[in-house]
Amino acid sequence: MMMSTVDAGSAAAEVQEDSREVSRWAFYGFANHGWTGAIGTVLIGPWLLALAKHAAGGTKHTLFSIGPLHLAASAFPSFALTVAALLQMPILPALGAAADTLAAKRRILMITCAAGSAVAALLATTAGGAWLLAGALFIIGSLLFGANDVVYNAYLPHLVPRNRRNAVSSRGFAVGYLGSGLLIAVDLAILQLRHAIGISESTAVRICFTSAGLWWAGFGLYAIAGLRERPAVRRATGGRGFGDLRSTLRQLARMPQTRRYLISYLLFSDAISSVIGLASTYVTHELYDDDATRASPFLFALILLIQFIAIGGSLLFARIAGWVGTKRAVLISLVIWCFVVIYAYSALHTKSEAVAMGVVLAVVLGGSQALARSLFSQMVPRGHEAAYFGMYEICDRGTSWIAPLLFTLVVNATGSFRQAILSLIVLFVAGFVLLAATDVDAARTEAAGAT
Repeated sequence: MMMSTVDAGSAAAEVQEDSREVSRWAFYGFANHGWTGAIGTVLIGPWLLALAKHAAGGTKHTLFSIGPLHLAASAFPSFALTVAALLQMPILPALGAAADTLAAKRRILMITCAAGSAVAALLATTAGGAWLLAGALFIIGSLLFGANDVVYNAYLPHLVPRNRRNAVSSRGFAVGYLGSGLLIAVDLAILQLRHAIGISESTAVRICFTSAGLWWAGFGLYAIAGLRERPAVRRATGGRGFGDLRSTLRQLARMPQTRRYLISYLLFSDAISSVIGLASTYVTHELYDDDATRASPFLFALILLIQFIAIGGSLLFARIAGWVGTKRAVLISLVIWCFVVIYAYSALHTKSEAVAMGVVLAVVLGGSQALARSLFSQMVPRGHEAAYFGMYEICDRGTSWIAPLLFTLVVNATGSFRQAILSLIVLFVAGFVLLAATDVDAARTEAAGAT
């Protein structure tokens, strides 16, 4: 049976902003940062590294082999990121394409929120030699979070007109960093008070996994309840899912500026995602000799600082975009990211230097993510929001694969985390060059004329 669609004229009408729904949408970022903040940024890297080290007998020992490939334990966290990203590449764009032809965005958001939060809590069951289970749960959780984020991002063009998207996108990230900051503060308190309440540090970390799952589920389902379902604005072509994806890819082939931006975003967001996802692993390796238990209190405090500074960074870059334009503001952020990578390679030897790097990273983190999302939303044809954000998501935080693979190869070949982190500068520079060459006005025209 064919899906009913809204009238083309009404679909093209200017979006009417509902402040209460916008607030609920922004608040959902408060919830899902339970995964991206506490788990993705703080917990999972050191936890996978510790489990792999325990199983292999040392970080430089082989954890497992596949044919001629021998994976060292130290490369396991970045390997898990790479596998998760590769699995998402065909799945997320197809899911997004299907979501555009179904009046089910809110339902998909609710299902993936519930399932993803359950997987987050299940990470608490891993310990000792359970490196394979922990890696599998992280990969499944990443898939669910990615699917969830596709639909969440696809709501933005439906909520506010174009001239409000920088502000609202930045607000969403700011509220998200507030949420992750508060959760990390709770987790840090659990770690600091573990002796008083009579639990081991390993048990405290597993409690933190559970709290992240409960956080995402509780606040997330509340936020989703305040969102309205959107009607489908186009019919399925050739079967939903992969059939719609083929149609979307043919459409994208006729949009060179949007295509260039996506490639640019793939490169620089890939690098940003890896810096965020591997930062705790990097600090644990360089400053704590891979002792995740000993590193956890400092990492929680550092990431907590980053979350709260990132709130201001998101809002600051929204102001900068108002002064110089969204594209130029993103370019400025990429220059700063290059300096962050160089600093991590050459100057990070003490905890105080790690804090200094964290402060600079925090200022640029929220701004680059929020403005990149807002800029892309202006290049998306109406009725294809979820399909395009599905492609966007495979490039987004923690879901891309080029940088984690590059990091894994360099670590595996050299044993040096410093050389691996420095290698990511190539992606920042390439992304900068392609973004500088993107004509945003032409991309908007392409989107408006797409069918």
